[in-house]
Amino acid sequence: MRLTVRLVLAAALAVLVSLLGKNADAQTTMKVAVVDVQRAVMQTEDGLRAQATLKKLFDSRQQELNKRQQELGKQKEDIDKQAKVLSQGALQKKVDDWQKQMVELQQTFVEYNKELEKKQKELTDPIFERVVGSIKRIAGTDGYDLIVDRATVAFSRSDLDLTDRVIQLANGGSSSPAPGGAGSAAPKAPTAPAGSAKP
Repeated sequence: MRLTVRLVLAAALAVLVSLLGKNADAQTTMKVAVVDVQRAVMQTEDGLRAQATLKKLFDSRQQELNKRQQELGKQKEDIDKQAKVLSQGALQKKVDDWQKQMVELQQTFVEYNKELEKKQKELTDPIFERVVGSIKRIAGTDGYDLIVDRATVAFSRSDLDLTDRVIQLANGGSSSPAPGGAGSAAPKAPTAPAGSAKP
């Protein structure tokens, strides 16, 4: 995967160098900028609201998983305590039931992850489209030849970063420079339940 990304970046760099060379021959310069697309999406007003919604959903699902995991942990302790006093058949029934519940918990964890991914896509796709539209508007207005995602370049000068302007424009403001801000991450996926299907 990394090799493929490097090859793509190397090819893109070769094309860029070639374009810059041609432009230099024509005594023109190529106007280039970068945008941290992830931060732009997450720090728009809608992006911040989306994060709050996702965090609320995540916290709710995580609490459910934690509660069920604690219940299964207590059941396992009870099974261990009763192992010497129960008949083999009764013990096996309890073990089988515990294993079934553990598998169900793990399946629920997978379902919750899928639910969160779907909700995140549903909430952020329209914001992403608006951010891309803002980038295109700035490129058209200011005459940029190339605007790349900051995540795809190893280095760029800070004065080439248009992220704050993109955020402001996506929020419905003008595209004039705005004060910077640190990025914030979307909520993580629920924590996988500990333990295995064996008591």
